[in-house]
Amino acid sequence: MTTAMSNTIPVGASNPASKMAEIASPPNAILSQLAARYRGATVEDLDPPSALSCHPTDPISHALLTAFERDYTHLTVISPTNRALLGYLSIPNLRSQLDSGAVAETDEVSKAMVKFRRKGRVYKVITMETPLEELELFFNGGVEGGEKQEFAVVTDERRRFVLGVATRTDLEEFARRRPA
Repeated sequence: MTTAMSNTIPVGASNPASKMAEIASPPNAILSQLAARYRGATVEDLDPPSALSCHPTDPISHALLTAFERDYTHLTVISPTNRALLGYLSIPNLRSQLDSGAVAETDEVSKAMVKFRRKGRVYKVITMETPLEELELFFNGGVEGGEKQEFAVVTDERRRFVLGVATRTDLEEFARRRPA
């Protein structure tokens, strides 16, 4: 009878110290700390507002007005033909581009939007059922130390429908409001 032990250090390992550190602090330790903070809450508990979308051919002025009316900091950009998610507009970033003259209010949204890279990129799917500890890890760049994010597009499990947008601020406010 043989048993596999994943937390063993192989004889002759090139760097046993790093293997020991990996055993001592697995990514699950971080998740456990965050899980205690959120106590089973999910993205749905944030009550994220519906995503507000625009098309790449819309004028920037229209996108700004739409975001201002609803006090949104991010807008999703979708295809007018099949409603596929193409990218997003960060309103604070857009204002900087307008101030610097990089874009004008009469330009199309496509000139200022951040496009989602589709090829060779794996995206973290954020759904209403995603635990808040996973959302916080996503905002902080994940366990692997990826890019920090300011918002998450909340979709259904198959990524067919955009259900809402959750921001880092939404998560911070939820944590502040929730009693310890």
